[in-house]
Parts: sequence; C-alpha cells; structure tokens
Amino acid sequence: MCNYRVMPRKMPLGLLALAIGGFGIGLTEFVLMGLLPEVAADFQVTESVAGWLISGYALAVAVGAIGLTAAVTRLGRKQVLIGLMALFIAGNLTSALAGTYEVMMASRVLAALSHGAFFGIGSVVAASLVEPSRRAGAIAMMFTGLTAANVLGVPFGTFLGQQLGWRATFWAITGIGVAALIGVATLVPAQSLAQPSGGLRRELRAFAEPQVWFSLLMTVLGFGGMFGAFTYIAYTLTAVSGFATGTVPWLLVLFGAGLFAGNSLGGRGADRSIPRTLAVVLAGLTTVMAVFALTASSQTLTVIALFLMGAFGFATAPGLQMRIMKYAGQAPTLASGSNIAAFNVGNALGAWLGGLTITAGLGYAATLWAGAAMSFGALVVLGVATVTARRRPSTFDIERTGMEQPAVAP
Repeated sequence: MCNYRVMPRKMPLGLLALAIGGFGIGLTEFVLMGLLPEVAADFQVTESVAGWLISGYALAVAVGAIGLTAAVTRLGRKQVLIGLMALFIAGNLTSALAGTYEVMMASRVLAALSHGAFFGIGSVVAASLVEPSRRAGAIAMMFTGLTAANVLGVPFGTFLGQQLGWRATFWAITGIGVAALIGVATLVPAQSLAQPSGGLRRELRAFAEPQVWFSLLMTVLGFGGMFGAFTYIAYTLTAVSGFATGTVPWLLVLFGAGLFAGNSLGGRGADRSIPRTLAVVLAGLTTVMAVFALTASSQTLTVIALFLMGAFGFATAPGLQMRIMKYAGQAPTLASGSNIAAFNVGNALGAWLGGLTITAGLGYAATLWAGAAMSFGALVVLGVATVTARRRPSTFDIERTGMEQPAVAP
C-alpha cells in the first residue's frame, strides 16, 4: 500500500513555482501577436510570414506534448520539469539573440517543445502536492500562470517590446524562465516525486480506456470552440460591435480577466464534481457565444459577453485536465500531455472553422456560431461519456485508486 502524506490546507510553494513556469510559457506563446510588426520589420519579411512563428509554435506544442512526454516517461518528474525549463530558457535566449528569421523559427520550435510536456507533467505533479479533494484546484493554480500571462504579461510584454525593441521582451521571458527553474528545483518536494511514471508501455495502457478518448474529444471541441471565436474577435469587435481599434487591447484585458476568474472557479467546481462542473460550463459557454452572436451589435452586451466567454471558456480547463488524469488511473502522465496537445488541436480546428465561415461570406459574428456549435458538440460528448461510464466500469478502479499516489520517502 502506498503511503500518502496529506499536505496542509495552505498552498504548497511548489504550485507557485509551477505557476511561474506557466506564466513564462503563456507569455512566450501569446506575446508575439502584439510584436509581429516589429519582428517582421527586423527580419524583413511580411507580417503573414512572421505569423508563421506563431503557427510553428502551436504545432511544436502538440508534438512536444506527446512525443517529448513519451520519451521521458521513465525519468523522475521533478528532474524532467527542470530539464523542460532549461529547454524553455534555451529557446527564448536564442530568440533574443536570433540574427535571422530561420534561427528565430528554430528557437520558437525549441521553446514550444517544452510547453505541452511542462503542462502535461506539471498537472500530474501539481495534483500530487495536495490531498485528493483539492487536485483540480491545484491544477487550476498552475494554469493561473497561463491566464495571468494573458491578463498582465502580454500587454506589458508588448509595451516593453515596443519601447525597447522586441528582443527586450524575450530577454525578460528568459529571466522568468530562470526564476521558474530555480523555483521548481528548490520548492517542488523531490521526495514525493522521485518515482518515474513507470515507462511508456504502462502509460500507453491508459489509452485502452474509452473515457480517455472521450476526454480528448471534449477538449478539442470545448476549448476549440472558445478559441476559434476568440481568434477573430478583434474583427468582430471593430466591424460588428463598432469599437475603435484603439480600444481592442483593453477589451482583450477584460477577456483575460474572464479567463482568470473562470480558471479559479472551474477548479473549485471540479473538485466537487467533474461531470457537473463540465456540464454547467460547457452549457454556459455554448449559450454565451450564441447570445453574443445575436447581440454583437450592442457594445454594452458585447462587453458582458466577452468577459463571460473568457470565464466559461477557461473554466473548462481544470475539469478537462482532471478528467483525463482520473480515467487514466495510475498512468496519467502521457494522457495528461496528450490532453495539452488536444487543447492546441482544438485551437487550430476552431480557428479553421471560424475562417471557413468568414470565407463563406457569413460575417464575423458567424465565428461565434461556429464556436457555439463546437462547444455544444463537447456537451453532447460529455453526455454520451457519462452514460457510457455508468454502463461500463472503467479499466481502472477510479474510486479506489484515483490517480497515482505520491510515494513518501521513509
């Protein structure tokens, strides 16, 4: 029988280190959107070519989330997290020093490889630092770094890059990476995380469980629906709602505040009941985007809907991540990383479907209808998965074993 030491009710400092890492990673992913003109001018490429630096990053996240996680399944999780932060630092340091567009692209890919694996493995580590009743909240705490990057990091990172040059932003991100690496090395307790996940073969066993695949599909549809609508939100705000271009950054801060609130509330709710919380937030997200599509011409209702879309959208994240880890039983690492990849696949799918509606001449508000349809699809999948779970016992005895319990050194 595994020994399990219940942590105190206060937040373990290891979660703070993981959140700092999440903040740096989120900043790396999103800040380039505000600095594309400067980057394009520096490398003498068009803005569309510079935009490939964002697309390349997203694809590398999906690859790293599965491939890199699979490659390190026999290593201790704390050691892997330290290595991933070192990879993150190397990627952003290279970005700050990049002399050519090709080197910049390679540096973006290098940094992105650590993204998916860090959040996948970090989710398992975060959950192991607290008692079972607080695991979703612990995962939400780690994702708080990602939401804070949207609310605070991206605006300030963009401002820094515009004032001191875009390279200054990547120097700052490199410094954040160093702080996160030191935090993980000193604050994450090694004794509870010394055991590796048990090897690739054991991790792959999780994918024999149908509920794991249901979870991945829910992530693709649920989170992808919100991100697809968000991808074209600037056009919706200016062309449909009538906001001035200069107000868009402040409206995006409001959206980021919704992400922050939703992440926290979603984590608390998932600790009480994952199925109920996911049902509520997916239904809420579907409704908000549908109403947003109908009322986008009203600036007052748009402001309210923008905040709620962020809140309901990111409220899904802790529950979706916790659900797949729960059904993966004692092999959660690769499944967790795969779910991070599913987030990015959903982002790409949502953006593609939203683009199709615009190309078809349906207008920018149609991207909200496409997002609502995807989120409703996730709600349907949740219903089917819940019924299936009642009729067919899980491969793993979830009620008895839960997730892999951290071993404590004697």
